[in-house]
Amino acid sequence: MAAVQELTPALGAGAACRAMGLWRGVPARQQARAHRRILVGPPRPRTPRPCPPLAFDAQEQQALLGALNSERFCDTAPAAVHATLLGEGTYLGSVRTMYRVLAASGGCRERRNQLTHPAYTKPELLAIAPNQVWSWDITKLKGPAKWTCFHLYVILDIFSRFVVGWLIAPRECSELAQQLIADTVARHNVESGMLTLHADRGAAMRSKPVASLLVDLDVTKSHSRPHVSDDNPYSESQFKTMKYRPEFPERFGCIEDARAHCQAFFAWYNHQHCHSGIGYMTPQSVHYGLAAGMRVIRQATLDAAFLANPNRFKNKRPQLPSMPTAAWINPPPEEKNPISEPVARTLN
Repeated sequence: MAAVQELTPALGAGAACRAMGLWRGVPARQQARAHRRILVGPPRPRTPRPCPPLAFDAQEQQALLGALNSERFCDTAPAAVHATLLGEGTYLGSVRTMYRVLAASGGCRERRNQLTHPAYTKPELLAIAPNQVWSWDITKLKGPAKWTCFHLYVILDIFSRFVVGWLIAPRECSELAQQLIADTVARHNVESGMLTLHADRGAAMRSKPVASLLVDLDVTKSHSRPHVSDDNPYSESQFKTMKYRPEFPERFGCIEDARAHCQAFFAWYNHQHCHSGIGYMTPQSVHYGLAAGMRVIRQATLDAAFLANPNRFKNKRPQLPSMPTAAWINPPPEEKNPISEPVARTLN
């Protein structure tokens, strides 16, 4: 402050404060406080507030705190403790006093034992070929009237994005899921011990019939963590692709209409849809090993276009999008790309 006072006659109060890095009102405020101390004197020390004559003494507080923290009442709200003790002819203090004593001891929070869920393991699944990891889920299709719907079961190969099995039913049922899985595994001749079936934690997915079937088929079972849709991204992405198609209706008139629509959609999805997650190949070509031949034809077309007009490509030969060699569900942080070539990341 002395430096500001020395600079003020030469520079002015504002410039002196800016030069010292102070707000302009600081010197005046400090001067006002100094004058106040001179006129009024130093502030008087605050005397401690006397204890109310009716307050609990230390022994009574310990008795009340011991009752509240006892095994009988440790999970009970103070108001319920108060009511229970009154019914037994005992009065230890008012409800407000109980809260005051608990607050003083740091116990005025949630007192009940809360339900704790087990720590669910994040699934980490890798597929480097078809029929190694399948993902399945159930979605609802709106029916003809409000509150009516049909249930669509879909099983998807995460490496090729090929829909290997599906069905539509009026309800979600573990027996129907069991039959769909058994038929799909038999139809695709899946080798014993080579397949992992991943799903979320729905009732049908965790049902005993499905679990028993997977044990009989020697298929590894995998589940998402609760409320984590990213743990089942391939099924969720496929459902979005279906429901965002322009021909997808707002409602289906009957279950036969839904079946007809899904049959046409899955035929297009498997055989015609150029999927961005697999180098714009069709799921069928990747699933059945036909993608390499299609890439040769496409690359030959690009080469011919380049030779005809190289200037249009800035004299740089065009290349097809690379084909992923692996598909992950939650790749581990230390090994996000264990294979030298690109890993499948785009889902749609």
